[in-house]
Amino acid sequence: MNIDDIFVHLPMLAQTDHDLIERAFTFASLAHEGQTRKSGQPYIIHPFNVALILAEMRLDAPTIAAAFLHDTVEDCESITIDDVEEEFGKEVAQLVHGVTKIEQLPTQANSRQRSSGSERQAEYLRQIFMAMGNDVRVILIKLADRLDNMRSLGALSRDRQIKNARETLDVFAPLANRFGIGHLKWQLEDLAFRYLEPEKYREIAMHLAERRLSREQDLARLTHQIETTLKAHGIKAQISGRPKHIYSIYRKMSRKQVQFDQIFDVRAVRVMVDDVAQCYQVLGIIHNLWRPVSGEFDDYIAAPKENGYRSLHTAISDEGGKTLEVQIRTHEMHQDAEYGIAAHWKYKENKSETDDVFDKRINYMRRILQNVQDDDPEDAEGFVEMVVQDISSYDRIYVFTPRRDIIDLPDGSTPIDFAYHIHTEVGHRCRGAKVNGKMVSLSYKLQTGDHVEIVTSNRGGPSLDWMNENLGFTKTQRARQKIRYWFRKQGREKAIAIGRDALERELKRLGMDDYVRADIAERTGFLSLDHMLIAIGYGDVTAPSIVTRIVQLEQREQEAKRDELVASAPTVNGKTADHGIDIAGLSGLLVKLATCCHPAPGDDIIGFVTRTSGVTVHRKDCKNIANTTEPQRLIQVSWGRSETHVYPVPVEIKARDREGLMRDIGAVIAEENINMTNVNITSDNQVATFRLVMEVAHISQLSLILNKIDMLPEVIHVRRVLPTERVAPTL
Repeated sequence: MNIDDIFVHLPMLAQTDHDLIERAFTFASLAHEGQTRKSGQPYIIHPFNVALILAEMRLDAPTIAAAFLHDTVEDCESITIDDVEEEFGKEVAQLVHGVTKIEQLPTQANSRQRSSGSERQAEYLRQIFMAMGNDVRVILIKLADRLDNMRSLGALSRDRQIKNARETLDVFAPLANRFGIGHLKWQLEDLAFRYLEPEKYREIAMHLAERRLSREQDLARLTHQIETTLKAHGIKAQISGRPKHIYSIYRKMSRKQVQFDQIFDVRAVRVMVDDVAQCYQVLGIIHNLWRPVSGEFDDYIAAPKENGYRSLHTAISDEGGKTLEVQIRTHEMHQDAEYGIAAHWKYKENKSETDDVFDKRINYMRRILQNVQDDDPEDAEGFVEMVVQDISSYDRIYVFTPRRDIIDLPDGSTPIDFAYHIHTEVGHRCRGAKVNGKMVSLSYKLQTGDHVEIVTSNRGGPSLDWMNENLGFTKTQRARQKIRYWFRKQGREKAIAIGRDALERELKRLGMDDYVRADIAERTGFLSLDHMLIAIGYGDVTAPSIVTRIVQLEQREQEAKRDELVASAPTVNGKTADHGIDIAGLSGLLVKLATCCHPAPGDDIIGFVTRTSGVTVHRKDCKNIANTTEPQRLIQVSWGRSETHVYPVPVEIKARDREGLMRDIGAVIAEENINMTNVNITSDNQVATFRLVMEVAHISQLSLILNKIDMLPEVIHVRRVLPTERVAPTL
């Protein structure tokens, strides 16, 4: 451990900066004297290693001084932040204070003792982003601190290893990626993976080691071939084999469900040239040398990633049929890819220069900070989920705003996710979307390269349906968090009204109007009906999920009754009758579903023993059952466990007539693999009425399809047709 190891990475350092770093090293050495780490090493080795990591990234002198001092206030009782400021100045003290605040949050006794793990994690993340807003160098110190801690993780207990590794993989490696610091990202990922999945880590490492010689020989041959060809074209390039990191190999194996042998880009080279024009020239030369692999070209120069990453990616198949991944970039782009925002820090010190990459990363940081400030402070778990998803989703899409700014979203995102990414108010007022100039549904799945424009209204707010995951309106936790918070701010009475309206609409759709609302609340675990309605109105739960829960509870009760009856009836022998109906105490009877009320799984049902046609199964609220003059012929029946049956359910759809209406309704039904029969369409005064029968397996499936149809443009209402609305045949 020699201070000169720091300075070798900072050859242009001014003498005053040199002195500042030396004084910080001496101060930290004295402060930590006698302290040791879990490994038994002197404690000063840790801050020295943190400073060395930052020096390798060419950070400024105050940052490196703060790295030496970052644990002095927390771990040395005699040293305060005022002491640091007096000795090293306000700038260094603020950096040390920022790192200390982050370190203290999860474990200090002055935290709320009753706070949950989610609340403490949420507060931890909030402080990270608040510190990032004050000075991004705080996060750079924290990332270097985490990297050195991960390198020495073996000295901790297994529980601590798993906890720290999981936190690193979920938060710190993605943060390094978001700031474009590939140099830190891959090290953090591989170290975390090593402790979280030691067997898989060793397996991939063994495969890489076994084939290292063959791989290096191939790369040497291919590199020479590329170098020779580029020289013939007058291009000076730096070419090197690109190491493929263990965690990235594992992710690709998992995502593609393939074995190690099928990962083609274990062999990879990087070509660095002087300017952008040469990048594209090299791409053409390489594609002329070998056959490019279809679908494996990405141009991150024309469309950089949101973290500022720029490069050309392609894959080729060589003469032997083996695949090689090639990255092509300028030397400047390589510095950006390795050190990210740290490579642009000097811009902050010279306002006369411009640096688009730095500005883009700072703007991204500010958007996250805005989200932190706007979020519901009571929803800690939702906040944690939002931040982790926002920074750690690896499968991304890149879409364009009307001003051609690039927006980076998780794969599967919708126009609503896009709207909330742009601004919370844009999301709240979103009423439609155009993609590539054409109107699309709000559940449309955006694709890389799409140009997206949001259609907004001047007033109004989000829809509770956007919270229903089954309807596919939102993918990102960020959007759901914003929607939920909007509803929470509406107030108790308005939340009750919103919740009641949503519940009534769902019960009516499914023909369950006769259910007692207070009973629904009690049976689904709420203290009162108001508590349930408020939960729906706040967006904490959805009305379809409440109704589905009731249906599931009733099914379990029916199954319990059936099992009890079947156990006492030896003639049944555990067999399930036709249509998946179990008949208490009887077997071998013909079973049919009543056409007067069309029962479906989840409905309360009862059987009627006919004179010539076996047992007819009705809904218990069927008018024919209520009016029967032969109650002695009623028999207990229940839905069986079989999931292979489908049941005909009559449905009515009313909509303002428009071009393509039938096509859109049919597409939604076909998408859910639901068959429809007996379709009848009438039109009156530009209003079309569809009467049809859907064959569904369960009432929850019916709920999903009715909700999706209800969200189609111009649909007035969609509902299950009640038995009282049909002409009832005789029993």
